[in-house]
Amino acid sequence: MIKKLGYFVGVFVLLMGLYACNNESDIDENEERNMLPDNEQVPEGDLEEDNQSEQEHSDHDESGKIPKDLKEAEESTYTAGDEVTITASHMPGMEGASGKIVGAYDTTAYMISYQPTDGGEMVENHKWIIQEEINNPNKNPYQVGDEVTINAEHMEGMNGATATIEDGIETTVYMIDYVTESGEEVKNHKWATEEELEPNSNES
Repeated sequence: MIKKLGYFVGVFVLLMGLYACNNESDIDENEERNMLPDNEQVPEGDLEEDNQSEQEHSDHDESGKIPKDLKEAEESTYTAGDEVTITASHMPGMEGASGKIVGAYDTTAYMISYQPTDGGEMVENHKWIIQEEINNPNKNPYQVGDEVTINAEHMEGMNGATATIEDGIETTVYMIDYVTESGEEVKNHKWATEEELEPNSNES
């Protein structure tokens, strides 16, 4: 009887030892999967922010096309080729970025809210679209609260969307190239107003 009891105890200890080894191996394997190079972990929020930033830039129209009725500014503070610093934050990584003027145009610029045609979330207070990017535009500037149809594709889902005018300003608008803090190049961004630009501090 004692021999049998000793036999069962030995088998039990052996099985517990095997279970502990396997469990430890699984834990190590899971920890290894969660490790990034150099054993660094990236917070989930940072990953989401980076993905959102990349998505917004990838949707951005970089064609450089302008409305046929848009006229170049006869006199503007900045001209094509001038280097500037951007003080606006229309896009992630834009504020404080160094940019280069592609073109300058006199028009009325509008801040708008609109529902994208591709089913995306409502866009509030988007800056900017211009008078010439409104479908069948009035000769006179629009007023706050007016509804218009957008005839521009700065971002996906914008063209053909119905927008509400939130604000408007007669000004010079600029198309600009710029480089974000992370080194991403953005071409032909539409639009920045004169108030959203400063002379580049590196300019002589």
